[in-house]
Amino acid sequence: MSEVLKKLAAVLERRKNSSGEESYVASLHEKGLNKILEKIGEEATETILAAKECAESPESRDAVIHETADLWFHTLVMLSHLEMGPEQVLEELEKRFNISGLDEKASREN
Repeated sequence: MSEVLKKLAAVLERRKNSSGEESYVASLHEKGLNKILEKIGEEATETILAAKECAESPESRDAVIHETADLWFHTLVMLSHLEMGPEQVLEELEKRFNISGLDEKASREN
């Protein structure tokens, strides 16, 4: 796992049990899964809009990176809330190497 993901996952775990007044991450955990999922939805929408803008105006690439970082961050908060971590997602992605995307999708539909 990348060092950045390891560091971020560790920070998220530490902040999970902090006071919501001191930590944004703790405040999300205190508000519960639905609030975290709402934030993921917001960030996904902002990422989509930034990508569409970038397709029309390539100088807006920074916005795509910024919004994608926000989306990944909130997704990591969700995983932490559910007692999971990025290493599990990376393991799943690694399993998919040398498997056709079409075959993998078909196996989930059965």
